[in-house]
Amino acid sequence: MAQQQINPVLKQVLELGPTLAFFALYMWIKDETFVFAGTEYSGFIASAVFFIPILLASIAALWFLTGELSRMQVFTGFMVIFFGGLTAWFNDASFFKMKTTLVYGTFAALLGIGLLRGQSWLQWVLGAALPMQQEGWMILTRRLCVLFVILAIANELIWRNMSEATWVTLETFAFPVALMAFLVIQITLLGKYVIEPEKDQQPK
Repeated sequence: MAQQQINPVLKQVLELGPTLAFFALYMWIKDETFVFAGTEYSGFIASAVFFIPILLASIAALWFLTGELSRMQVFTGFMVIFFGGLTAWFNDASFFKMKTTLVYGTFAALLGIGLLRGQSWLQWVLGAALPMQQEGWMILTRRLCVLFVILAIANELIWRNMSEATWVTLETFAFPVALMAFLVIQITLLGKYVIEPEKDQQPK
């Protein structure tokens, strides 16, 4: 199926909506306790379980509307299903909180493996969207690899030492904003490596 363009606002809603829905639901029921099959579940675990079908529905909608899914979307979906399932099965919120650490850690490891091979696997993922010279991709990949390591460590420190509500808030807003701000700043700093599209030459 060929890729199709959709409204950018709709795309943002589908990509960010599930996380915001999780945050809103958690804030609503965080102090509640739910009983299912004789087992008590906290508001956090109920929110985490609810998050799974919402995310899958969002991913399915993106695939239906655009005709494709990014590797990152597929990987994120798998991690949410896997760790959300472990969270519900063991009735332990730690699994869902560790998911973020493993996601960032996996991204750092993959980028690091590529760098050891003298390659930018980031370019393989984003090259079509951001034409840039090889040197620029290598610099961005090294810096992003370091950032993912920092975010993974930060997530571990936050969920193990701070309140659950603080972790949910930072997971929903701080981490994505930090990643987006970092990318914007880095692309600006690496502007000299960006390959500008050739302008059509008009005949005189």
